[in-house]
Amino acid sequence: MSWDRHELGGRPLYVWAPDDRSRTYPTVYVLHAHMRSAAWWFNVEPFTVSYPAAIEASAPDAVVALVDGWTELGGGQWIGELGTYLRDEVVPFVDERYPTNGLRGLQGKSSGGYGAIVHALERPDLFQAFAAHAPDALFEVTLAHGFPAAARALREHGSVGAFWASFDGLRSREDALLVELSSAARAFGDGSLPFDELGRPTSAFEAWLSHDPVRLAAAHADAVSSLRGAWLDAGSSDEYFLDLGALALREALLTAGLPDERLHFELVEGGHGGMSHRYPLSLAFLVGALSITF
Repeated sequence: MSWDRHELGGRPLYVWAPDDRSRTYPTVYVLHAHMRSAAWWFNVEPFTVSYPAAIEASAPDAVVALVDGWTELGGGQWIGELGTYLRDEVVPFVDERYPTNGLRGLQGKSSGGYGAIVHALERPDLFQAFAAHAPDALFEVTLAHGFPAAARALREHGSVGAFWASFDGLRSREDALLVELSSAARAFGDGSLPFDELGRPTSAFEAWLSHDPVRLAAAHADAVSSLRGAWLDAGSSDEYFLDLGALALREALLTAGLPDERLHFELVEGGHGGMSHRYPLSLAFLVGALSITF
């Protein structure tokens, strides 16, 4: 495969670029979901085409970079240190070595979709479009729905510390939930879980809510209105209720001033998984949005 593998900041970075280097191209940065890594994109299931292979086959008029965001907690929502890495290390590195034109988009699913939205809103000078598949949003519904089950699981373990002391892999849905919430707790707050022993949100949850893209859209109206394109979709029966988050985010983006013609929104049949076939579609959308001359 014609992907370049780099080591940057102790992480792998995979980049694909068109063969024709006589002109410049927009760049799309792909952010993987929680409990994934950049190398995961290349893992192929039987009779399935990997996303890197699909990109190579479609040969978009764009540079595409697969960014790594793995941590010991499975990921970090692409903010904090990971956000700094993306903006201050990855983007300059790609611009220096590949035929980029300064127009950039972000693509991701779940927590990767969250990261795509947040960076497009907070750094419109760097990123002008995003594609988010089932992104984390509407936290009081989507993240908080797991609090009761997590509280019940912690009753068995005794504490978060005891859970991690005995952790040796994902053995149950409860294990996955505690890992996901632990990662969110580090990204959105001080690392403590924002609910009590009965699963009720505590005052610490307010810090999490300040990172909700539904709220961030209103706070970054200028960035929203300047977006070249925004792709937003989710499965209509998403197990994490991220279809509801997508609906809330659509309303927030349009209210904040995103022109309707620049938003592609869909609820598609299915749940949180099985979205891989959507990635080439949103990549084509991003390349088109970044290629329009205003």
